[in-house]
Amino acid sequence: MSFDDEWAGIRSAAAEKAVSTRLNQLPADGGGGSGGTGRLRVEQADLAAVGDAAFTLHQRLDTDGDHAKANTYAAAGSLKTDFALGAALSTVADKWNEQVGTLLDACAHISNHLEYSKKTHADDEYWIATRFKFEQLDKGFEERARH
Repeated sequence: MSFDDEWAGIRSAAAEKAVSTRLNQLPADGGGGSGGTGRLRVEQADLAAVGDAAFTLHQRLDTDGDHAKANTYAAAGSLKTDFALGAALSTVADKWNEQVGTLLDACAHISNHLEYSKKTHADDEYWIATRFKFEQLDKGFEERARH
């Protein structure tokens, strides 16, 4: 079989597959998914665990990242006088420092955001519970006023 014949066969097979391509979609009855209630539920313990892990990672990365940066700069300084590799290693250390800083910022953002979310949701929960109690009191007063 020649290359042209084989190529024509491949193009023909690809064209047949393209014709049979279809997009997936939900059934008309709106089904799909896991069949659950559709509500997102996150426990405070879950948020706290992720926030704590981000905080721990931030602390370790801060310490270990500085250690690696200092050693790399020291090696680069030693090599600069005798080898061209020293300047390249210094550039690597600069990039390392930038990347560690980006990761530190991301960890801090995650940790702070989850702490903020935890506090905000606790405050919302308190407001809702308090509001519900007041509404129950109002209903009780309205019923007494009618009798």
